Amino acid sequence: MRIKLILLSMLLASCSYLSSPVLSPYKMDIRQGNYVTPEMRDKLKIGMSRQQVRYVLGTPMVSDAFHGDRWDYVYRLEQHGEVVEKQRLTVYFEGDKLIRMDYGEQPGQAAE
Repeated sequence: MRIKLILLSMLLASCSYLSSPVLSPYKMDIRQGNYVTPEMRDKLKIGMSRQQVRYVLGTPMVSDAFHGDRWDYVYRLEQHGEVVEKQRLTVYFEGDKLIRMDYGEQPGQAAE
């Protein structure tokens, strides 16, 4: 019995280097951040209030304590451990009014 156990463990150890897709672990898709659709971006207009921007885009995931007049909407999608899509939208306010929008990475651009 002991010899069979040793042979079986040696056989399994010799197969451990195989990295076929059948033996690889499952990696789920990971979506992080605020997904901003083109329709949502089209609804943004200069001069909108903070409340209107929040209604259109939702609450930003990233809030900076040092830049209260700036909201960052960041989104990232990982599939099978690789970044497939990244997007970034930054909106700037002066007082309560939207004054500028900065479209960083657009939908469909993958990380380099």
